[in-house]
Amino acid sequence: VQLQASGGGLVQAGGSLRLSCAASTPRTFNNYAVGWFRQAPGKEREFVAAISWSGGSTHYADSVKGRFTISRENAKNTVYLQMNMLKPEDTAVYYCAADTYGVIDGPSSESSDEYDYWGQGTQVTVSS
Repeated sequence: VQLQASGGGLVQAGGSLRLSCAASTPRTFNNYAVGWFRQAPGKEREFVAAISWSGGSTHYADSVKGRFTISRENAKNTVYLQMNMLKPEDTAVYYCAADTYGVIDGPSSESSDEYDYWGQGTQVTVSS
């Protein structure tokens, strides 16, 4: 499974961006849970948000709760990350990843070890 993340860019603080994650194998992708992670320069990769295969369950990092929304549109084989009220500290490369298990279980979905496939990342830069 190849994942393609897109939608990154440069935005001012307080602005919004929507990231997309599309897969090369839609039939199986729609059975997978998907997570978004980010990595800022000099920092470790960190969890952002996750969504179950059906979209019925979601989980967020505390740092983005209330500002970011993860969703999916299986008919388009795409998972989205809507990012509002962006802050300079949100600046990072954002990666999407797929978990073949399909179900998310709160804190366990925060571990990158849970994910089997990773996309190449898209840069998000928030200026102050």
